[in-house]
Amino acid sequence: MQRVRLEHDYPVSPDRLWQLATDLDALAEVSGGMVQFRGMPSGRVREGQVIDVEVSLLGLFPWRPYRMRVISCDDAARRLVSEEEGMGVELWRHSLSVTGEEGAARLIDEIEIEAGWKTPIVARWARFLYARRDAPRRRLLGLE
Repeated sequence: MQRVRLEHDYPVSPDRLWQLATDLDALAEVSGGMVQFRGMPSGRVREGQVIDVEVSLLGLFPWRPYRMRVISCDDAARRLVSEEEGMGVELWRHSLSVTGEEGAARLIDEIEIEAGWKTPIVARWARFLYARRDAPRRRLLGLE
């Protein structure tokens, strides 16, 4: 298993950032075409939700089944934990949290990955993918 951690700071309220980070409609936009989704539901993530979709990396690779289970989604603590699998990944445990105070929020992504011999490659992809979400997220927040 390998772990990836990224932190991004935004000059917005933590509640505003949390709302965006847990909005499934924003997921395709913040993924910036790096991962494309078919069958993604709309609305906010909710605890206990199981999301079965198809994904294509860069829109170039064949569509593959992918499952996301929302283990917890705590609005008060602004913390989300999901366990995901598919595309050759046995486990992609994503913990997302938002901290801060009015006008200064931090989004923390922590991902644990198990993909057999591909784990180091998938971990590098995760770091790249989550780093690339910053610019589209800023646009959605009206910061650019």
